[in-house]
Amino acid sequence: MKSISVEEVQQLLESGKELNLIDVREVDEVAAGIIPTAINIPLGLIEFRMNELDKSKEYIMVCRSGGRSGNATMFLENQGFNVANMDGGMLAWAGEVE
Repeated sequence: MKSISVEEVQQLLESGKELNLIDVREVDEVAAGIIPTAINIPLGLIEFRMNELDKSKEYIMVCRSGGRSGNATMFLENQGFNVANMDGGMLAWAGEVE
């Protein structure tokens, strides 16, 4: 399973790179703050909403601490998607949230 650090994600966003971030936390968790441009697909819905994703793009999975996003990363990887897990999740995130 590929992973990416919160620092790398933050640097890429600050450099203007367009990232495909998917936050797999529950809706009430996301209400406390989400990385700008991230879309919320709760972990339990990934299987049913993966048809909204494009296998030609790379996705970075995010959750509170990295566990659920790790599960989502492994699942999507097994489905043929190019995905990476953001290590440490939102607990480690020091960047902007909305």
